[in-house]
Amino acid sequence: MSEIFTLALWIGLVFNAAPGAVFSESLRRGVRGGFGPAFAVQAGSLAGDAVWAVLGLAGVGALFAVPVLRVPLTVAGCLLLAWLGVTGLRDAAFPRPEPASSRGAVTGERSRWGAVTGERSRRGAVAVGAAMSLGNPWNVVYWSGAAGAVGAVLGEDAGAGSLAVFFAGFMTSSLAWCFVSAGLIAVLRRALPPAAVRVLEAACGAALIVFAVLLAARLLPGGS
Repeated sequence: MSEIFTLALWIGLVFNAAPGAVFSESLRRGVRGGFGPAFAVQAGSLAGDAVWAVLGLAGVGALFAVPVLRVPLTVAGCLLLAWLGVTGLRDAAFPRPEPASSRGAVTGERSRWGAVTGERSRRGAVAVGAAMSLGNPWNVVYWSGAAGAVGAVLGEDAGAGSLAVFFAGFMTSSLAWCFVSAGLIAVLRRALPPAAVRVLEAACGAALIVFAVLLAARLLPGGS
């Protein structure tokens, strides 16, 4: 079991560290708001990944090959990514004033996330992260393959317990990455001048639009 857990840790690191839409949104929010918003997006996405993981490891991933389920979810995911991308471009062109708690974090003061505005922003970031993950039903394909891989390695010893260990290892690695990723973004934010923040925010917005197009392309005949 320890071998499966260790393998899952490494697979989780590779899966999460790969640049993608979730990281782009984390970076976009993090360069404006710091560690909290970046971590909230990552954590929300992890919650969505957990849903796909349970479905994939349970062997019901094939259900999402049915167009009546896959297409609406994918379209919703595309629209969400496109909206976030346009929002990023808008905020880069017309930046909004930073909240007092966010400015305090830049000067080394403790960020006051207990404020109503900060709390709403954090909840919104969690919801966005979860929606980004749930809006990509192709994730369940990965988890269905992971279940098959674990079964192939263990042979007759494969069972619910082995899959649970794999799931626990993956989620542990993913949660650790949430902290690492948000921490790196927070450090980057402190080092960037305002002009660079706006450029990076615009780049993240453009990247999200590209990811929306790529996700939509998977609905075309021959898309994978």
